[in-house]
Amino acid sequence: MRIDIWADVVCPWCYIGKRRLESALASFEHRDEVEVVWHSFELDPDAPRHGTETVPQMLGRRYGGGEEAGLRMIAQVDEIARGEGLVLDQTRALHTSSRDAHRLLHLARAEGAPGAQGDLEERLLSAYFVEGRDIADHAVLAELGAAVGIDAQRVAEVLEGDELAAAVAADVAQARAYGATGVPFFVVDSRYGISGAQPTELFTDVLARAWGERAPA
Repeated sequence: MRIDIWADVVCPWCYIGKRRLESALASFEHRDEVEVVWHSFELDPDAPRHGTETVPQMLGRRYGGGEEAGLRMIAQVDEIARGEGLVLDQTRALHTSSRDAHRLLHLARAEGAPGAQGDLEERLLSAYFVEGRDIADHAVLAELGAAVGIDAQRVAEVLEGDELAAAVAADVAQARAYGATGVPFFVVDSRYGISGAQPTELFTDVLARAWGERAPA
């Protein structure tokens, strides 16, 4: 059974949704027969390539109230994340483009070892939300790519040009075709759609239902 996930590596709800799905899979009897595929979705396609503004500063500017208001917004999300075992530090996260990170994720799936894409997704989320690293920085991306075993020369070739940009755009178009307006967005076995970081129990129910409908009686 396959689970397709549309996410952005600068989206805290995607990290929370990832943990909740993982919790559901941990108790799923057939988890070893589940393939998870990550797809691109840019929440802010116009984000700067070299961001200098932090997420709290951006939120305060965009929605009003200044940086203090932005800090209150992220504090609410961080509290929910703690309930899933995640300790986020969005105060250092930069409002920056995630496009190159998405291109690297496509490279990981196309040319990396089995599991490399999922490993890279986790490393990107952790780098951004826990370590406060700039995931638009090509040096950071090259380091993360090497950590999951992607050929260093191929990483450099992809990052230096626009290779796989069309694959990122195609992912976004497919999400729109499904009716997704935000992320995370999950499609289980090409039949069941789950929008948002829903409770673990919902993932558990959908996994059981999808498997029961495909397995012989």
